[in-house]
Amino acid sequence: MTYQSKLSLIETEVAIKFIKDYFEKELAKALKLTRVSAPLFVFPETGLNDNLNGYERTVRFEVKYLKKEVEIVQSLAKWKRYALGKYGFEPHTGLYTDMNAVRRDEDLDAIHSIYVDQWDWEKIILKSDRKLSYLKSTVKLIYKVLKKTAVAVNKKYPMVNVNLPDDITFITTNEAEALYPTLTPKQRENALAKKYGAVFLIGIGWDLSCGKPHDGRASDYDDWNLNGDILLYNEVTDSAFEISSMGIRVDEVSLLKQVNKKGDTEKLSNPYCKAVLNSELPLTIGGGIGQSRLCMFFLKKAHIGEVQASVWAEDDIKSLAKDGVHLL
Repeated sequence: MTYQSKLSLIETEVAIKFIKDYFEKELAKALKLTRVSAPLFVFPETGLNDNLNGYERTVRFEVKYLKKEVEIVQSLAKWKRYALGKYGFEPHTGLYTDMNAVRRDEDLDAIHSIYVDQWDWEKIILKSDRKLSYLKSTVKLIYKVLKKTAVAVNKKYPMVNVNLPDDITFITTNEAEALYPTLTPKQRENALAKKYGAVFLIGIGWDLSCGKPHDGRASDYDDWNLNGDILLYNEVTDSAFEISSMGIRVDEVSLLKQVNKKGDTEKLSNPYCKAVLNSELPLTIGGGIGQSRLCMFFLKKAHIGEVQASVWAEDDIKSLAKDGVHLL
């Protein structure tokens, strides 16, 4: 492996703050978001935690005073929707927060850590906004912020030289399967990202013609017809690089369809799902944008451990150091 970081460790730490501060400010402006505080843990019975693909184990502990267990959030997909209603946000405005999570079952590699840091954002929409055109227009706004951030990073750190295409390409998972029927979903993502530079892959959750979904999604937050991932081409890793998963959230109709498809109808008894079914929560669009992922991309780092402090196998640390990859 031939790799040399564009920045020293100290320069990297300074650059991380620059990128996070700049992107956060521009994202809030573009999507009309207000920063709010968010929980690190929730009661499991509320149904507010994100079940991700459904098999990841949460980190739990007992609160001595309450004599009850809580679990560390895996994302704030559902909590944000609840908060929007509680705080009285108006349509087409929303919130964002710094979300920190622990995902104990993550397979550690160059882009995956058990420590997750992301901007979780959510905004209220109208019933008439629950369509593909609104999803696409929101993606375009986020992409403009990515482009502006790239310009700012290149100006401050010209040795990095980040390149993004003028526009992001939209393609559905069904179209991707038809284009590359012999490839795996991840291989399709790599091919698309390399071809277009920036892709929004639409419709993750429902089965494709092969009988399996492109990827797993929880049944009770994104509408599987109106969601997707922002993928950028990472020239350092020569692969697709997911920096955001987002979508228009379930209403009562899509919620019922999806929990029945996934066979987890027991979720319908938790307070969050009941609130969706009874139209007690606002209709929303939202997502998460990986902070470390973003910094890794803009600073052209080879490993996520170069932009965040986490835990790694000692053998991996030594092996990476030999290849010029020095973890924080």
